[in-house]
Amino acid sequence: MLDLRRFTGREMRIGDKLMEFNWGFLLLLTVISSMGFAMLYSVADGSFSPWALKQMIRFVLGAGIMIVVALVDLRLWMRIAYPLYAVALVLVTAVDIVGFKGMGAQRWLNLGIIQLQPSEVMKVAILLALARYFHGLTLEEVSRLKNLMVPLLIVVVPVGLVVKQPDLGTAILLTVSGGVLFFAAGLAWRYFILGGVAVLAAIPIVWDRLHDYQRNRVFTFLDPERDPLGAGYHILQSKIALGSGGVFGKGFMAGTQAHLNFLPEKQTDFIFTMLCEELGFVGGLTLLAFYAVVLIYSFSVAVQCRNQFGRLLALGISVSFFFYVFINSAMVMGLLPVVGVPLPLVSYGGTAMLSLMFAFGLLMSVYIHRNLEIARGNNAFW
Repeated sequence: MLDLRRFTGREMRIGDKLMEFNWGFLLLLTVISSMGFAMLYSVADGSFSPWALKQMIRFVLGAGIMIVVALVDLRLWMRIAYPLYAVALVLVTAVDIVGFKGMGAQRWLNLGIIQLQPSEVMKVAILLALARYFHGLTLEEVSRLKNLMVPLLIVVVPVGLVVKQPDLGTAILLTVSGGVLFFAAGLAWRYFILGGVAVLAAIPIVWDRLHDYQRNRVFTFLDPERDPLGAGYHILQSKIALGSGGVFGKGFMAGTQAHLNFLPEKQTDFIFTMLCEELGFVGGLTLLAFYAVVLIYSFSVAVQCRNQFGRLLALGISVSFFFYVFINSAMVMGLLPVVGVPLPLVSYGGTAMLSLMFAFGLLMSVYIHRNLEIARGNNAFW
């Protein structure tokens, strides 16, 4: 292991950075993704088309992106954090103007060669922007009211645009990830208490503005049996599939709920259910154990980093990844209302896969440059 204290980010050579790159972490991500490839292969009844092969290509491309991003000087990511956020904001805004609908929501942009979901890009951009902003403040300055307007706007504006699409699951993730960075930056507790009171007071207003299907999801969460063939169908079939898998599962490609098309959205939101039906409790627990290792390593990177920007960025990526896993797995078990949150690295989806691998590239850049000291203060950007 190299002693990075004798390097700065600019002095490290590419070879030094490649030696510091945690290839074991990339291998772990490959193992998790391979479980997703296997499930997508099974969903298609033993065919790589239409999902598994595309997902494999996206992962390989994402792995390349991760390595390239990791080798870039962390200070460069700090310099371009605001421009990247601005680009993501333009893309999210464009969805409302020229986006197209899919599965009842207007969330995608057709860029010709790819269909982009800008809200996934925003999940990373908002972490970069907040980490950059709070790096420029001292601990005493973080809790001054005048310094909170900019970071609040950084969070509130994209959240409002994403809610309008509508994509409540992503909006929740953006809000929680942003809130965690506020906490990590040292914001005084009184602001969180005031924020909690404001959220409780706003619940009646938000409830009145929810779409009918969103209200039905809440009612279904509270009582799935109220409409077993309608709003409650998804979660009831998910519970049946989870329970029927038992300890060791029905066997690869032998899941009846999935292959007889009782289980909905089995290649995306409910892929964890399918995995548990075919591989059982042991298979589901194994996947969650792999996720736990990713989270432990991600948090350890944040703890080891000596500069505030990298520390906050790594923490934000870690928390965002945790809530991805938690919300999806709790959703399919009936512990949370059904929302459109994919299972990271496993659910089918191009933008989600590539943006997550980009985020892990940033995490690895923080690790490689963990001993890099970056001056605090508003002019540290330059």
